[in-house]
Amino acid sequence: MKKKTGLILAITGAVLCVTGVVLLILAYGKWNQANKLLTADGSAETRVTAEAEMQPAEENGESSPAENNAGDNKGGTENDGRDENLTDPENDKDAEAKTADYDLAVPSVCGALSVDGTQLVDENGNPVQLKGISTHGIGWFPTYVDQNAFRQFRNEWNVNVMRLAMYTHENSGYCTDGNKEDLKNIVKRGVQYATDNDMYVIIDWHVLNENSPLVYEDEAKKFFEEMAKTYADQNNVLYEICNEPCGGTSWSDVKKYAEDIIPIIRKYDDDAIIIVGTPNWSQRVDEAAADPITGYDNIMYTLHFYAATHKEDLRNTMVNAIKAGLPVFISEFSICDASGNGGVDYDQAQKWMDVINEYGISYVAWNLSNKSETSALISSSCNKTSDFTESDLSETGKWLYKTLTGNSAVGNSKDAAKNSQSGGKNNSKNGQSSNSGQNNNNNGNNQNNGGQSFSFTSSGLNGTATLKSSWEDGGKTCYQFDVKLENPGSSDTSQWAIDIHFSGDIAFSSGWSGKYSANGNTLHVTNESYNGVIPASGSISDIGFMITGPSGLTVTP
Repeated sequence: MKKKTGLILAITGAVLCVTGVVLLILAYGKWNQANKLLTADGSAETRVTAEAEMQPAEENGESSPAENNAGDNKGGTENDGRDENLTDPENDKDAEAKTADYDLAVPSVCGALSVDGTQLVDENGNPVQLKGISTHGIGWFPTYVDQNAFRQFRNEWNVNVMRLAMYTHENSGYCTDGNKEDLKNIVKRGVQYATDNDMYVIIDWHVLNENSPLVYEDEAKKFFEEMAKTYADQNNVLYEICNEPCGGTSWSDVKKYAEDIIPIIRKYDDDAIIIVGTPNWSQRVDEAAADPITGYDNIMYTLHFYAATHKEDLRNTMVNAIKAGLPVFISEFSICDASGNGGVDYDQAQKWMDVINEYGISYVAWNLSNKSETSALISSSCNKTSDFTESDLSETGKWLYKTLTGNSAVGNSKDAAKNSQSGGKNNSKNGQSSNSGQNNNNNGNNQNNGGQSFSFTSSGLNGTATLKSSWEDGGKTCYQFDVKLENPGSSDTSQWAIDIHFSGDIAFSSGWSGKYSANGNTLHVTNESYNGVIPASGSISDIGFMITGPSGLTVTP
């Protein structure tokens, strides 16, 4: 009996030993997978991260919410009533979740993004960091939604996300005096350009001067339903449902709005990233952390900062929200003061970037325009909308380029060659290309005959059509043209309509800054609501289109 018992015990012990070994192997595999980061070629590289530090911190008592600041400068006071006993991220030795070595994450490699804990991850669960640029209001500065600009930012600036800021209230706002169809078309054009250049894109419902997102909630429901229907099958579209709640708007109001909008998006797109604004010009991530939205995956929360105004206290608030389990996305920031103007604070800007990279937080810089203010990336003296050189950039623009590339001279990005390979990537969730052959990066089949310019006249206007690129796709030849129109007359136009004639029959694919129709060898173009005026002896540009036609197609006078 004793021998039998001993045998049984021996067998049991052996089984337990084997089980323990198997569990250790599985645990190591899980740990190893969680710590894989993308390399430049899309392979995985293992790095050690202090995963425990990304878990919620031990509660040390409740802090009463601070009162919202009054004023027009996005909560510009340094001390707004936040808990003074917060973690200092700059001196926190325990904050070990280093992510400074993230490589450029693009849809063709990373696929659809999701949220794992507080971290944005790719389709394989590897941590990623989005780094990008926000347009200014697309109704105010529509010309910067430009194919060539997006391509330059992707290939030379290492940008992997563009944010399309559609104001809802002011400056040709969607819900006030803006043309809804024109604005939606600009958004769709921007999504296409981002897709063509293998970037992620944020559709931003830019709540601001109306204070609360509840003011135009019905319009938001209709808008996001259309956008979600349109882009449900794409893997590169993120939705930012309210930019900056302010004016005393509470987190409970924002949360109610979000819980109304999120189901509408989820009806069509069940896994896209949805970004939710927070009170006090998207600074009170602590309030969201205390009462987060539940019942939905892939929700993130905005924090906005302006480095010359928002300093250590707001960084503390952000880090503590992350440690409490809140996924934070910096969808807008600049390195000047909270008005978007004033002087640049390079020291505070660097402190922000140190913390951002330490926690792998995605960020988007404000703003792509030549507006006469410090936060504008383009110099106010520059009228170009693409092909920017160093002299075309503001001080903020130069800082951002250096931050993104590690280079000070524009056009010398160490990653430009590496990143220029993105043309024609598959950015759909179902494996079908979203470009429909319209990507002028053209998968290596470019005929390299761009740069030809053709002069024409139509309806009293002098035009120049410049062939930017051509490529073969599915047995068809595709062309992209940019157009400049000059008014030689002595009075301004209020509207215009032109015909462009080609050497063969064409089919229209897509266009921007105009309304298009094709008939035989003729493309008819009329103005949008925002570009009908051409001053006497003046000109307009950023008109462009893509067509298909016979090989060797030219514009005839």
